[in-house]
Amino acid sequence: MAKLKTRYVCQECATEYPRWQGRCENCDAWNSVVEELPATTHMGSKVSGGKPAELIALQGTTVDNPRLNTHSAEFDRVLGGGLVAGSAILIGGDPGIGKSTLLLQTAAHLSQKTPVLYFSGEESASQIQLRAKRLGLENADVHIATTGHLETILATMAKNKTGFMVIDSIQTVFSDKTESAPGTVSQVRLAANEIIGAAKKAGVCVVFVGHVTKDGQIAGPRVLEHMVDTVMYFEGDRGQPFRILRTFKNRFGATNEIGVFDMCDRGLQDISNPSALFLEERTTDAAGSAVLTAIEGTRPMLMEVQALVSATNQAQPRRTTLGVDGGRLSMLAAVLDKHAGFTFSSHDIFLNIAGGLRVTEPAADLAMASAMVSSLLNRPIPSDRVIMGELGLTGEVRSVGQMDVRLKEAQKLGFKVAITPTLPTKVKVDGLEIIQIKRLDHLVEHLFN
Repeated sequence: MAKLKTRYVCQECATEYPRWQGRCENCDAWNSVVEELPATTHMGSKVSGGKPAELIALQGTTVDNPRLNTHSAEFDRVLGGGLVAGSAILIGGDPGIGKSTLLLQTAAHLSQKTPVLYFSGEESASQIQLRAKRLGLENADVHIATTGHLETILATMAKNKTGFMVIDSIQTVFSDKTESAPGTVSQVRLAANEIIGAAKKAGVCVVFVGHVTKDGQIAGPRVLEHMVDTVMYFEGDRGQPFRILRTFKNRFGATNEIGVFDMCDRGLQDISNPSALFLEERTTDAAGSAVLTAIEGTRPMLMEVQALVSATNQAQPRRTTLGVDGGRLSMLAAVLDKHAGFTFSSHDIFLNIAGGLRVTEPAADLAMASAMVSSLLNRPIPSDRVIMGELGLTGEVRSVGQMDVRLKEAQKLGFKVAITPTLPTKVKVDGLEIIQIKRLDHLVEHLFN
């Protein structure tokens, strides 16, 4: 038998090296290169020849499999309408943010419709039972197995017919086929591939819980994201009671869709109107506050942008952001200096999306600029105004998509005036005055009047 060739793999970026080294040359991570052995095969086994695959015509009849509702409207929204049989889902997030809680609640509700298996390699059965009792789910027909052994998991799947299965977490699953430690790239790749193949063959929906690195990425490193059908991340501030479940990949629904939950003593509860929640504690007469309508997936959401602009004697003023890109803030300050006549070069700027939210779309530019101008002039923006639009480097206000949906959401929550870019078509929303501006220097005359 040929000697197995040892390889060294970076656990952060999966780069392979012929020998061990302290720093990965690809991702610059220190002490991340680990020795791994390839998967072993039985002695004397031979690779058999392949046979032609069965070809299926594209215009053939498709089978529309019904989705399983999770009893959570927010979770169903993120999934694209519910769970699909045979799909593989990956959920990541910081420790203690609510991944296991959400999946235990989902498993308990689905157990009324289909057999459910819950594999845990991190917690004992008594710990899971205590959590179920705290959530009021102790009578649910969920079968628990506390093992991370891959061959045991596959044998249990084959023996017990199930429709929904949870692996908590994939980094604890290990196989006898490789001698690498649990959580390494080879173990994670092998375990996920074997479980996904068995689940798709049996029509089982399987959900993997994934650990995250200090940078917030799925550990393993990201080989799992290419293997599963749906990738979700739990977001949220430890100091806030609500959690956001965001999807970054979904073969059965919209990407970047979000679900909003409230973490309470009875588990995660749906928040049906997150816009009202995020604006609930807004101070209406404070300078430096502006409201924008952002699109998260298919959902319009109203968010409050808060800015604090204060004079400084430092040669390099501070630019601090929470929930938005810091580079975008620097760009907006430069555009306001050049095209609106405001001086931010001698001021510190602190910008925050209230409630621990995060916004990445350019439609927030105009609201961010308005909050900065309001704080600089110490003049509050009227509380009945909502602002949206993208700013160009030449000072023009550019249009953004789905304006009708954004404006209807603002009108529904009681806003009376909307400051927007020039709309390509005539959009009319009853009870909402729409002020269209073309350039940034037209903003101030409409902002405070």
